[in-house]
Amino acid sequence: MDENESKAVVVIVAHPDDETLWTGGTILSHPSWNWYIVTLCRASDGDRAPKFFQALQVLGSTGKMGDLDDGPEQKPLDENEVQGTILKLLPPQHFDIVISHNPTGEYTRHIRHEEIGRAVITLWHAGKLSADELWTFAYEDGGKHYLPRPIKTAPIYHPLPERTWQRKYRIITETYGFSQNSFEAETTPRAESFWQFNNSSDAQAWLDHGGGLS
Repeated sequence: MDENESKAVVVIVAHPDDETLWTGGTILSHPSWNWYIVTLCRASDGDRAPKFFQALQVLGSTGKMGDLDDGPEQKPLDENEVQGTILKLLPPQHFDIVISHNPTGEYTRHIRHEEIGRAVITLWHAGKLSADELWTFAYEDGGKHYLPRPIKTAPIYHPLPERTWQRKYRIITETYGFSQNSFEAETTPRAESFWQFNNSSDAQAWLDHGGGLS
């Protein structure tokens, strides 16, 4: 893929910081791409919301926030609410690439990540989200046995140059303010990996068969 070629790319995540943790190095590595980032939760969070927009500036991106319930009990949301929120946050345009959560999440487990991963595939397959490609984050934590790791066998596996990783790490620790011994800081992947789909039928079939690590 030509790194100098301009592409319209949208990143759809659950929380402010997900965009940096799981694909921040990819964003920083492609400054010529037109990045738009939406997070479906925390718009009313007086601490995290302004940090999200500061992170967007560092990442050279624009974006919006939603305010879906994100309580600690992780009550499942109605799929129509999740899909509707995504559509409200997105500009009405065609994207070259959509990047979002894996329908099985990146670690064990966060329901919002999983719900959004499913919703994005469903919207793409239904023709409500216009895009040439879908990339879903490819990470796993061995069922909580270790911190999330990029899956090396995924179609896209990109080790980050040290300078790029340091920039990404500073967004987590300085912009978002997570301590160095926090889950977020200790997780911050040094490589990023993605499952890649060039048509929605393949993505939908993958979802129907469980998606994830297979």
